[in-house]
Amino acid sequence: MVLPVFCFSLAIALGTRYAEATVISTLDDLVDKSLDFVVIGAGAGGGVIANRLTENPDVSVLLIEAGGSNEGVLDVAAPGLDSFLINSAWDWNFTSTPQIALNNRTLAVSRGFILGGTTSINQMVYTRGSSEDYDLWANITDDEGWSWDNLQKYIRKNEKFTPPVDHHNTTGQFDPNVHSFDGIVSVSLQGFPNGIDNRTIRTTSELSEEFPFNLDMNSGFQLGIGWVQATIGDGTRSSSAASYLGPSFISRPNLHVLLNTRVLRVLKTDHQQSDFRSVEFTQDAGVTTHTITASKELIIAAGTIMTPHILMHSGIGDSEELKSLGIQTVHHLPSVGKNLTEQPIVRNKWLANSTDTLETIARNDTLLAEVTEEWERRRMGPIVDPPLSFIGWLRLPENSSIFQQVLDPAAGPNTSHYELIITNGALSHPAPATGNFLTFSTSVSSPTSRGSISLNSSNPLEYPLINFNLFNTSFDRFVVREAYRNTKKFLAAQSWDGYILAPPTNATTDDELDEYINQNAATENHPVGTAAMSSNSAAYGVVDPDLRVKGLVGLRIVDASVFPRLPAAHTQVPVYIVAERAADLIKDFWGICKCNGHT
Repeated sequence: MVLPVFCFSLAIALGTRYAEATVISTLDDLVDKSLDFVVIGAGAGGGVIANRLTENPDVSVLLIEAGGSNEGVLDVAAPGLDSFLINSAWDWNFTSTPQIALNNRTLAVSRGFILGGTTSINQMVYTRGSSEDYDLWANITDDEGWSWDNLQKYIRKNEKFTPPVDHHNTTGQFDPNVHSFDGIVSVSLQGFPNGIDNRTIRTTSELSEEFPFNLDMNSGFQLGIGWVQATIGDGTRSSSAASYLGPSFISRPNLHVLLNTRVLRVLKTDHQQSDFRSVEFTQDAGVTTHTITASKELIIAAGTIMTPHILMHSGIGDSEELKSLGIQTVHHLPSVGKNLTEQPIVRNKWLANSTDTLETIARNDTLLAEVTEEWERRRMGPIVDPPLSFIGWLRLPENSSIFQQVLDPAAGPNTSHYELIITNGALSHPAPATGNFLTFSTSVSSPTSRGSISLNSSNPLEYPLINFNLFNTSFDRFVVREAYRNTKKFLAAQSWDGYILAPPTNATTDDELDEYINQNAATENHPVGTAAMSSNSAAYGVVDPDLRVKGLVGLRIVDASVFPRLPAAHTQVPVYIVAERAADLIKDFWGICKCNGHT
C-alpha cells in the first residue's frame, strides 16, 4: 500500500497562527537556502529540536513534516474528541503484519500525520516512567547523562503545569514539588469530574495493599493508582505543534516549516562516503523529487516506524536484507529496524449500571453537538479531558510462578509490570448501540516481546512491514492474564457495589483468557526502539549515546526509535525528555550558545 501524499496546493491550509510565520510551500519560497540544520518530522522530537536550535537567531533550521497543519482541526484541539482522529486524514493509518500469537489478526497502528505528529492525535497522557527506567538507559549506554537525576533539568524545561480548567482544589491529586510551572508543554489534571472518581479513590483505601494510592506517578516512583495528568492547557490539547511550534516560536525568521512533504531518502553529501547531510523529498507523490543539504547536521525525527523506513531506503541497514530488495547498501548497520517494542493492551469493557458514561454522549448526536459547542464557547464540559480518569502501575507478586521461568524484565523493583487504565466509558465512533461501560484496560508496561520494521519493496512511498511480534513470550501473556484477574479484584471492592452489571468475558482459566486476549488485544500505540542507542563500544545499536548514527557523519536521530528499552510509561514525555537533552548535545557539539546569543 502506498503511503498517503496529499495534493500540495490544497493541503496547505494556513490559519491565523501562521499569518506572519515562515511556513513555506516549496523550497523556492526559501530566500536563503543555506541551512544549518534540516529536521525530518515535526512530532515531539522534531518540534523540540527546531524550537531549541532556533533560540539562537544565527542558527537556521528547516523543519519538514509529511502531514498538514493542525490549525483549525477541532478533533485535535478538543481533548475529548481524540478518538475521532483514529483512521482519519490526520493518521498515517498503518496496519501491522498478521500477529501469529493473536490468531493472525492484523492490528491498526495509529501515528500522527499532522504538524505535531502523534502528540496531535494521542490521548495526551503525561507519564515519565520510573527513575529506574532512565538509570537503566544510562547503564546500557555507559552515559550517566541519561540517568534520572541528570535528566531532571530537561524534564523541567519541557513541562508547564497549569491549573485544571474548572479550577477545582487539586490538593491531594498531585505533588507540586516534582513539577515545573514554567516550561513549554502545558500539563494539567482532570477539568471535568465524572461518576467513577470517588469509587476509584475509595477503592485505593479499601484495598490499599494491592492497589495503593500514588499521589504523583511522575515523581520517579510510579507504583500505585493515581489521577491522570495530561498535556492540556486551558481545556485544549498542548501538542508539540501548539507548544514548541506555537505562535511566538514558529514566527522566528530563522525557522522554516515545510508541510505536506514526504522525505524519501537521506543522501551522501558531495559523494563523501560517511557524510549524510542531504535529504531527498517529494511534494507530488514522487513525480518530481528535490534535494536540500544542511551545512551542519541532518536530524531524523520521523518516529519509530518511519525513521528506520527512511534509513533503509537510504541504504543504511542490514546489507543482506537491503540486497534482497535491490537496494544498494551504503552503510551496513544491521540493528536498523530491529528491537521494535510495543505495549500490548486489552481494553476490557465492563457493563455498568450507569448512564453517566461517555457512551451516552457518543450515541446522541444532539448531545455531542451541545458539549462540543460548550467547549468551543468557553472551554468547559466533558470534552476538556481525555477519556482516561486514573492510571495504575502495578507489579506481579515476587512469588509469581512466571519468575521460575524468566528473570524479572522490569527496570527495577519499583518499576511496573503492567498498567491499569480506568476510563468512564468511551466517546467512540461508531458508538455501541446499547449499554454504558466502565473501560478497565490492562497493558504490559515492561514487555519482553520484540518485533521489527522491514521494507515491503524498494519504493519509499510504500508502507513498511510492521511486525510487533506481540505475545511472543510467555511473560507478556502471563502479565495480561494476571492483570485482568486483578481488575476483577479491584471491582469486587465495596466501592463498586451495584455498579458492575456484567464482565467483558466469563473466561476464568488460562486457556479461556488466552482466547479472549487473542481476540481483543491491540497495541497501545507506544512503539519504540528501532534505531536504538547503545554505548560507543557496543557492536549493536544504531546511534551512539549522543544520538549520532554509528559510523556516519552529519546524521542524528531524535525520536522514540532511539530508546534502548521501552520505559514503563506512555511515550510522548520520554521523547520530549530525550529531545531536550539532544538539543543541548547538538548545541555543545557545534558551539552554539544556549541563549538568545550568537554562535
